[in-house]
Amino acid sequence: MNRLLFYLFVVLLSQLNAQEVALPEKAKFHLFLLVGQSNMAGRGVVEEQDKSPHPRVLMLSKDGKWVPAIDPMHFDKPAAGVGLGKTFGQIIAEANPDVTVGLIPCAVGGSPIDAWKPGVFYPPTKSYTWDDMQKRVALALPAGTLKGILWHQGESDSKPELAQAYEPKLHDLIARFRREVKTPEVPFVAGQMGQFKDMPWKPEELMVDQAHQSLPSKVARTGFVSAEGLNHKGDKIHFDSPSFRELGKRYAEVYLKLIK
Repeated sequence: MNRLLFYLFVVLLSQLNAQEVALPEKAKFHLFLLVGQSNMAGRGVVEEQDKSPHPRVLMLSKDGKWVPAIDPMHFDKPAAGVGLGKTFGQIIAEANPDVTVGLIPCAVGGSPIDAWKPGVFYPPTKSYTWDDMQKRVALALPAGTLKGILWHQGESDSKPELAQAYEPKLHDLIARFRREVKTPEVPFVAGQMGQFKDMPWKPEELMVDQAHQSLPSKVARTGFVSAEGLNHKGDKIHFDSPSFRELGKRYAEVYLKLIK
């Protein structure tokens, strides 16, 4: 593809992404909240398959419009790239032929769990993590029905001074999310941090991981997604693009089992 054709392709793609689409009736528009830190926001390299939208998977854009879901979906930092959301949405849409899936990207790279509280300012992104999420949820809910909350976070709390308090904070967070969306039993699915072969976990990472793994036995309507066998993209922190897609599949599998 020469430079002119490539430029035209990029322009057309950006126009597609900026164009609002017609929405289905509220009952058939199933919404999912994407929250956490950078491994939810996505840091994978964007490839052609990541720019191809599914006809029944939408996302709430940065400026609050429902547009076709393509990567990068998040906008927390310039590094945003491929994440797990698009793959998750496509699988859920295929499992429910009569519905449209709406993804609400709200993850913020680097954010510790304490940043996910009302009124808390998060300096690295100059944002109010929880408050900004509230605004986007309030904008999205009139159009559809919230069907799930996807959470991937914990790296920033895997520190000796923070890890021990992580589990009660996570349980409180889930309760606050459910109160916020006025759905006490909305499914909440948490993903495992990257357990990469060349990066053995320290005791504090094991502690945070245990808080994630034990969720289904301690908090109703929650699920845990394993990251076993997945790879990082070379930085020993973020999953690579194939691993993000696989993680999206695993989130979808856990979610579908959970709602049954």
